[in-house]
Amino acid sequence: MLHDVATPCKQEVDMNYTKLQSVVFSICLVIGISSLEGMTSPAFAGTALGGTVQKGIVILVKFPDVDGVIDREVVRARFSRQLNAYVQEMSYGQVSLNLDVTEKWYTMPDGVSRYRISPRNLEVDKSRVKKLIEDALHLADKDFDFSQAAFVAIFMNAPLRDYGMIGLCGYPGMLGWSSGDALKTRRGQAVRGVAIFSFQAHLGTLFHDIAHIIGGVKSGKRMVPCLYDHDLQAKPGPIRETAVDSMINMGFWDPMSCHFYQREAPPPGLSAWTKIRLNWIDPAKIKVVRPGETTEIALGPLEDGSSQTLAIKIPISETTYYLVENRQPIGFDKVLPGSGILISYADETVAECRHGKAPVRLVNADPSVPHLEGAAFEIGKRDLFQDHRNQVQVRLVEKVNGSYRILVAPL
Repeated sequence: MLHDVATPCKQEVDMNYTKLQSVVFSICLVIGISSLEGMTSPAFAGTALGGTVQKGIVILVKFPDVDGVIDREVVRARFSRQLNAYVQEMSYGQVSLNLDVTEKWYTMPDGVSRYRISPRNLEVDKSRVKKLIEDALHLADKDFDFSQAAFVAIFMNAPLRDYGMIGLCGYPGMLGWSSGDALKTRRGQAVRGVAIFSFQAHLGTLFHDIAHIIGGVKSGKRMVPCLYDHDLQAKPGPIRETAVDSMINMGFWDPMSCHFYQREAPPPGLSAWTKIRLNWIDPAKIKVVRPGETTEIALGPLEDGSSQTLAIKIPISETTYYLVENRQPIGFDKVLPGSGILISYADETVAECRHGKAPVRLVNADPSVPHLEGAAFEIGKRDLFQDHRNQVQVRLVEKVNGSYRILVAPL
């Protein structure tokens, strides 16, 4: 639910703006697809896809006071090609998307101003989000069996400047995530989750808000929450600057925090924490080191599914632990602030990033670099982490090609 920075792909041109929308989006799509080339990691490239297929429905909606629509095939490529490729890569081939895009653009009953919302999450008028979802679902109700879909995406012809947000998750999200908040169409069809996007949404934004739905809800908590601080995101100021300042937990190392690192490039890969929450890492590839144990581990790149160990988990208590992961410039992790070993602290008692708390937060290797861009530990620079309170240390012993020998030991 963060907001994309203004770039030439999204200039708010006053004269004949709406006539440019289709062209602009097509250019953005071409840039996005071309930049995906070479992003797939070598280990994933030879993987036979299988496992879980998540079915999604993309409802194309236009507003009576917004001219111009995007070609349906362009939108279909955005979801079925780009988003699907990202999900397949992040899940190591375990999950793929099967997406239906409506054959036509449904015309909403009201102008976009009737649905417009604040760009600040905590200030959003939920009744407007609910109205947009209900109106869009009603328009497509007779044409689709929503009970078969894992998620629904409402894709609007309205730009950010007219709607207010580039993307958001309605449920589980803005409208809550309890069983009492669940959505149904007017015909009574159950809808598992709904995300809303402007046509300008970045690939990272598409994933971010759909991941809320795919992750689901467990014990009253979203399994894949936003990883930026909601209170900081609500502060006044330029939208993009405020958004970046709210990324105090995971910085640009996970699209659940940042959506993207570079607007013209695909999003970065997911952190180990988010992959674990999505059940996308085989537990056999997570090495658990108990308090008091001394263990040396070969830790492969998180993007390389063939790595014997993808993450190290160090339990501190029943609900808190450290995660150690190796981020190297392969696959989607080519688009990161840096490379090296990330260490994060997780607290399972925290549900959302509010009031200075977070369910996961990076240990910052170099606080002199803003926005956690220097968070990675590296051999010969910052290669030792010590937690004196919990009597644990993590030392980078050696780097061999893209892998590290990591020593976990008591202090």
